[in-house]
Amino acid sequence: MKTVIIGGGLAGVTLAHLLSKQGEEVLVLEKDSSIGGLCKSITTDGFTFDIGGSHIIFSRDQEVLSFMHQVLEENRGERKRDTKIFYKNRFIKYPFENGLYELPKEDCFTCLNEYIKTLIAHEKGELKDPENFRDWIYHTFGKGIAEAYLVPYNEKIWNYPLDQISAHWVEGRVPRPPVEDIIKAAVGVETEGYAHQSIFSYPITGGIEALIEAIAHPVTNRIKTGFDVTSIQKTENGWEVSNGTEIIRADKLISTLPLQILQSCFSSLPDPVRTAINALKYNSIVCVGIGLNGQTLPFSWMYLPEKEGTAANRISFPSNFSTEVAPDGCSSILAEITYNAGDRIDQMSDAEIVRDTINALGTAKILDPDQVRSALAVRHRFAYVVYDLAWQQNMKIIKDHFASVDISLVGRFSQFEYLNMDGVIRSVMDFVRGS
Repeated sequence: MKTVIIGGGLAGVTLAHLLSKQGEEVLVLEKDSSIGGLCKSITTDGFTFDIGGSHIIFSRDQEVLSFMHQVLEENRGERKRDTKIFYKNRFIKYPFENGLYELPKEDCFTCLNEYIKTLIAHEKGELKDPENFRDWIYHTFGKGIAEAYLVPYNEKIWNYPLDQISAHWVEGRVPRPPVEDIIKAAVGVETEGYAHQSIFSYPITGGIEALIEAIAHPVTNRIKTGFDVTSIQKTENGWEVSNGTEIIRADKLISTLPLQILQSCFSSLPDPVRTAINALKYNSIVCVGIGLNGQTLPFSWMYLPEKEGTAANRISFPSNFSTEVAPDGCSSILAEITYNAGDRIDQMSDAEIVRDTINALGTAKILDPDQVRSALAVRHRFAYVVYDLAWQQNMKIIKDHFASVDISLVGRFSQFEYLNMDGVIRSVMDFVRGS
């Protein structure tokens, strides 16, 4: 039985790796000249940048974490997280609720007071169940933390009204912080949130794409790049997948493509399915890589919630992940900006985005523009899944249809779920075990 996997990103190559280990005949079809998807890296002027956004290797899922560590073998270094939130020109410890003592005193009091008031109201049953993501933020963290950090940051990254985003996806993903930790943080007693990522790994050389290459290594002869799937047809014996000039036949078909791309491969789909796919919401991303002469700040990454200043919602410091991703004596920053078709960022040229990002980070004293040695901007249409209020209804229609025609959907934009790298690998492992 021959299985064709469409898409050579993290999901596609992990599927090929695990299915081939079970003895299946697999073939990965990738549109681009190289694999990687959102986990691609590029080296320019001696600087290596992850051009689909900053990625690190961590997980609560020990099986997934072990898999990533094993495939990387010796090409893996560990770092202790040192992450900040840039708030009122201060570098506040991340997560925000663990750095309250670093806030201006009035802000610290407001965040602590509102958190306790909200917690009491919750325990007394005075709060209604949150109807949307915005409600959930207020109900979980209180007005102070919500309005100082979480609301403005999430408005920036999602670029979508928070009261139009569902709350279903965040439960369990972001826990309510213990009141003891909030009080400790307010008075300056050291506390640590999100402990599962306090120690993280990163490839020593090659950027995050080194992980994809390592996963793909046993099946490189089963990956066909430069194959842009334009049509998919059901036959009596399985499937025919074509790029317009070549036809590949398969007994079993797995798609890791964004659903919006997948639908264009069919000459016909039921109207409700097309309508549901077209209604799905997502964000695009432009990543700005900046190579610097000299050293940068000593942090791992930093969140930028304030609307004034840079359009970036997060910056990372790749040269602090590995000393091998920048030339000797140099350092690097990667800024991430989400956008949507037709908005201000979308209409700017790459050169304008690079210039504005450097100037804004310079004004914030995060970098010295005179240190800039190299810079680039790379865009990805599909970056973040947005769980709008109609997501669950639309996805049921979509999943039911593709299940009925025996096409499996695996991966971030095929399942249309906000999955980190470990979540993608977990979804692949679960699929392989159930297939």
